[in-house]
Amino acid sequence: MAHKILIVDDAAFMRMMIKDILTKNGYEVVGEAADGVQAIEKYKETSPDLITMDITMPEMDGITALKEIKKINPTAKIIMCSAMGQQAMVIDAIQAGAKDFIVKPFQADRVLEAISKTLG
Repeated sequence: MAHKILIVDDAAFMRMMIKDILTKNGYEVVGEAADGVQAIEKYKETSPDLITMDITMPEMDGITALKEIKKINPTAKIIMCSAMGQQAMVIDAIQAGAKDFIVKPFQADRVLEAISKTLG
């Protein structure tokens, strides 16, 4: 059975890029969200196996959303997506429970490596 993944990014283009990489490699994208508030709602609706979460978003940033999702499910698997130069935020995210991070612009093989490693 395909692993279910939720994609969270405020840029529709980035969501499309990740979705494309995942669906071509046998993953099922069960939802997309444009900010942290939507991410929490979609998480509750879809119960994904993994979430890719952008750090910088309007309404609620990725780190706050990560912490909220971890309150709902402490074993939630979340991979953070960050632009270059967000190292401090990436460290915060890892400390808050993120499993890995990928840097934009995405390299398909790096995305897949992070996901397969996190899902085990």
